Amino acid sequence: MSTPTASQRSTRRIGLALGGGAARGLAHIGVLRAVQEIGIRVDLVSGTSIGAVIGASFAAGKLDGLAHTFAQFDWRRIVSLLDPVFPRSGLIDGQKIEQFVREYAPSGLIEHLRTPFRAVATDIASGSEVAIATGDLIEAVRASIAVPGLFTPVRSNGRILVDGGVVNPIPVSVVRDMGADFIIAVDLNHDLLAARLGRLTTPTTKAAAGAMSRLLERLQSTDNPLVAQFSSWLEREPLPGIFDVVLASLYIMQARIAEERLQRDTPDVVIQPALASVRFMDFDRAKEIIEIGYQSAIQQLAAFR
Repeated sequence: MSTPTASQRSTRRIGLALGGGAARGLAHIGVLRAVQEIGIRVDLVSGTSIGAVIGASFAAGKLDGLAHTFAQFDWRRIVSLLDPVFPRSGLIDGQKIEQFVREYAPSGLIEHLRTPFRAVATDIASGSEVAIATGDLIEAVRASIAVPGLFTPVRSNGRILVDGGVVNPIPVSVVRDMGADFIIAVDLNHDLLAARLGRLTTPTTKAAAGAMSRLLERLQSTDNPLVAQFSSWLEREPLPGIFDVVLASLYIMQARIAEERLQRDTPDVVIQPALASVRFMDFDRAKEIIEIGYQSAIQQLAAFR
């Protein structure tokens, strides 16, 4: 990779592609802090899943508030954002998470953001990638984070949308199509296969266990013969929790897809924070994860500076 001159940096449109990865995505906050500290002006942003949440907050100029809130998270706060529903198209409705996002991204149109932004989702009917460029910002972010099997999908313009990581885990191609000619990509799952999968049989985190408890309570209040069977299934040991199984499966797939796509559509800089120790629901480790993202970005962007 060639290092751009000062004059080139002043004319290039710099794009940021933020990948998916559940709690690992908090590293994006640290990356953005490093980018701003170094003095890099980000002109365009695209995000997938948690990358869409962080990217939307950044594009709206509300990243500091979001970072402060995540720093206060504990497992009770995490569980409070989950609103279980009887399983049909997803275990969690997502309305509480949507309300949370509204606090740190404006309830308005994507095209009105300070920085041009795209949220990446997947059309579950056609399997096509959907880079949402216009319309309601919160709806777009909600679609991008709709992990299949966990969160209910989003209906939008005649389409049924789920997590964008199904087709484009690190949306380099999207930010390139937006007009970026220098792209910084953040890959959260590069170390997933080697370091994380062997630990799926470890006990479920308090956050995931709490979510399952709330789910069972809601289901038991309904008069349905499947409830007892479902409850028994959830309580079996020593299998990993449902959050770990679904999310691990999704991010195995994403890691494979991202590896192939990054070789085919190579960004100018790839930031790969060392997140092997971070579980998918570890939002209560926000300060640590943000710092990991910050340090990784400082190192990777040294040549750029």
